[in-house]
Amino acid sequence: MADRFLSGKTALVTGSTSGIGLGIAKALAQAGARLVVNGFGDVDLARAEIEAAGVDTLYHAADMRRPAEIQDMMNMAYSQWGQVDILVNNAGIQHVAPVDQFPVDKWDDVIAINLSSAFHTTRLALPEMRRHNWGRILNIASVHGLVGSADKSAYVAAKHGLVGLTKVTALETATTGITCNAICPGWVLTPLVQKQVDAKAQSAGVSVEQATRMLLSEKEPSMQFTSPEELGQLAVFLCSNAGNNVRGVAWNMDGGWTAQ
Repeated sequence: MADRFLSGKTALVTGSTSGIGLGIAKALAQAGARLVVNGFGDVDLARAEIEAAGVDTLYHAADMRRPAEIQDMMNMAYSQWGQVDILVNNAGIQHVAPVDQFPVDKWDDVIAINLSSAFHTTRLALPEMRRHNWGRILNIASVHGLVGSADKSAYVAAKHGLVGLTKVTALETATTGITCNAICPGWVLTPLVQKQVDAKAQSAGVSVEQATRMLLSEKEPSMQFTSPEELGQLAVFLCSNAGNNVRGVAWNMDGGWTAQ
């Protein structure tokens, strides 16, 4: 995968200024794709890291809760580069609370950002992908698109819905050069997860190393995090010719979480 087989392709990755999205954007850039970047992290740093691969980037600050802003982002990509060949729906948020205590506004935000935004980007990307008879849609779901966990009702509902959207999109494009698949990570060591580890260490009065083991031992048999770089390489594979007939898959990279 070291060759730049995606040269001339445009990739749009939502939530790509940090974490998993940035890891995927960098991997696609290393394969030659130019990037439309989106998110609320350190934009300048993210663009610099992506452009280090020798590709061009654009940035749009679309709020994934707002369909009009999503449309404006897609229109920008089309007006600047004429196409979106690779769409990675990665943007996501989390809120934890029991169902009967879950704030309604938080529910609406989680569903909008984690699920509805992927519908809006997909419906806007498909016509041009169909015209070119080539496209890759990657929905970054979660292990929680396959199994549940207490206190995560909105997130689990959204991610299960995202896996369902993936399957339907794959069926509707099955005879074309467009593929749609979901990637379902378990624990990924991002700055957000590191904060959770640090908080667990502080509340339990243990070292960060012990807190890490505690977190992983709850769910992940491998006792190791997946990295954004590993997820990026899976995304690159799914964009390659080897992924031509991988369609509607929910590909878990979870250290054995769902094998239990």
